[in-house]
Amino acid sequence: MLASQVEQQQGDDEKKPLSISEALDVAKGSLEKLKLRVLGEVSEVNVKPGYANAYFTLKDEAGTLPCQMWHDRFEKCGITLEVGMMVELVGRFSLYPKKGRMHFQVFAISVAGEGMLRQQVAMLQRKLEAEGLMAPERKVPVPAYPMKIGVVTSPRGDAIHDVLRTTRRRFPLAHIYVAGVPVEGARAPEYIVEGMRACFRARVEVILLVRGGGSYEDLMPFNDEQLARAIVKCPIPVVTGIGHEPDTTIADLVGDLRASTPTGAAEAVTVQTSQLAAQLRSMGEYIAQRQQQRIQHATLSLDRYATRPIFKDPQSMFASDLITLDMAHDRLSRALPANIERDKTHLAAYASRLSIKPAIFDRASASLENYSSRLRSSTASLDRDTLRLSAQCDRLREVSSKLLTPAQHEVALKAGRLHDLSPLATLSRGYAIARDGEGRIVKHASALSPGDTFEVTVADGSICATVDSIRASERSDS
Repeated sequence: MLASQVEQQQGDDEKKPLSISEALDVAKGSLEKLKLRVLGEVSEVNVKPGYANAYFTLKDEAGTLPCQMWHDRFEKCGITLEVGMMVELVGRFSLYPKKGRMHFQVFAISVAGEGMLRQQVAMLQRKLEAEGLMAPERKVPVPAYPMKIGVVTSPRGDAIHDVLRTTRRRFPLAHIYVAGVPVEGARAPEYIVEGMRACFRARVEVILLVRGGGSYEDLMPFNDEQLARAIVKCPIPVVTGIGHEPDTTIADLVGDLRASTPTGAAEAVTVQTSQLAAQLRSMGEYIAQRQQQRIQHATLSLDRYATRPIFKDPQSMFASDLITLDMAHDRLSRALPANIERDKTHLAAYASRLSIKPAIFDRASASLENYSSRLRSSTASLDRDTLRLSAQCDRLREVSSKLLTPAQHEVALKAGRLHDLSPLATLSRGYAIARDGEGRIVKHASALSPGDTFEVTVADGSICATVDSIRASERSDS
């Protein structure tokens, strides 16, 4: 397309030449139609807050490319550019006519090669750290003298030989359980997790997760999220020894203890036999010293007890009690015979008194039988009187009913007549009674004069009123 425009311009040159700005506009329009994907190494970075664009430069062996990217778009990509980083850009060329400078306008940016892997690992590290999986308080302490050690690594690498050699040299009493798994490849994390499960089933006390050094890509299985979460969930402490000294993986960060090498991992969970022997000797000397001190203390205490009078003459401890016992025995020997004779006399008296009791009991029984007979006859008489009283009560109710019915009827008739004649009944029908100031009933309008006060009684109360005027009815006038 650019070539056709140039050819068209060459054809038009014979007619009319272009100005500088026109020529730059033609170039700008042609360049901005080309969308490219570019790969290069970052050689310069200029990202400052407040700027509308982020500026940086890419290079390769033969050239450099100035680039710019809108600042908000650059922040959304989530990448921190550093010199030496390999990146892949998507954008187009653009031209700034006033300066005559060309740059690459970036639409998207991503880390390429190992840089992409490091970015992914960094993002995973931030995620797991935010969840608290790397917190020191979460880590399980490693036992001091583990007798069963599990090793998860490749059975053909140098790491397993380093671990075995170190363990035999330092603590040959330990038993090693090896879970041979691949430590490279896409499915390596899955195999490593299964090796950890096998160690758990074998009831080991600590698990060593080790491998030798390698490239960053070779160590990527130990940056797997599935493996990291399996290490966190493992109830057995996990000690990592992955790669060489500068290598740090996600497994190292979430593990319970990190060693720089497989040999360091084996040393971290074992103790030198000479060191253990020295500790045992020190503990033995301490125990012997403490026992000797206790024996000396017990001997001194025993000597002090032996000098006490009670141990020299044990009977002196019971002398006063024996004297008291003898005195009590003497008193009892004198008092018991007299008390026994007195009790015998009392017992004989009680026996003679009991011999005359049967006659008294016979008389009391006869009197009781007599009273019982009389009570039974009184009960029969009371039953007859009760029946007679009940019959008389029935007759009294019947007679009273016959006598009261006519009287009740008469009273009801008279009460009705009194109700009809009652002034209250008249008031309840809407009539009223007027009384003057002295309480007399006002029967005529002439009984009151204007200005007089009077009281009007109605069904539910009284009304005090004053006469304003008097108007006689026509019937009274006639």
